[in-house]
Amino acid sequence: MKKYLPIYLLLILAVITRFIPHPANFTAVGAIAIFGGLYIPRRYAIVGPLLVMFVSDIFIGFYNLPTMIAVYASFILMTVIGLKTRNKKNIATVIGCTLLGSVLFYIITNWAVWAFGAMYPHTISGLFSSYYWALPFFKNTLAGDLLYTSVLVGGYELLVSKKISTISSHVSLE
Repeated sequence: MKKYLPIYLLLILAVITRFIPHPANFTAVGAIAIFGGLYIPRRYAIVGPLLVMFVSDIFIGFYNLPTMIAVYASFILMTVIGLKTRNKKNIATVIGCTLLGSVLFYIITNWAVWAFGAMYPHTISGLFSSYYWALPFFKNTLAGDLLYTSVLVGGYELLVSKKISTISSHVSLE
């Protein structure tokens, strides 16, 4: 149980960010997906963001099922991006994963809003309108993903490096 405490705390953080006042799409869910892919055991990594979304959607409200599936699938994809790069972690790959995840989330979810909703005409012009009018949401998604991923990954790496330096300072090399 104690071993998984950090995982539970991260999930709680992500749920909280969906409830506290925030700009639209500025939450920790995408960051949890990336972080989970990079650090959390594979079997829990994909479940984490889905659990966060489902639990918070119970209270926030469910919406158009095909669009929900696109949103949830986007978070799975973000986790897979983290999983595929977990052995190549550095600042550049973490930033790249986060940017790619945010862009894919924007493309997939706004396509779903256009394809399955009634907000935009089902024409090429309507598709472009859905992407255009979603740019403020994309800006918030990107900012939230970059901020929360930086905090999670940076905080984790700092803790790990502190733990290692504390251990090595107590070990005599004589």
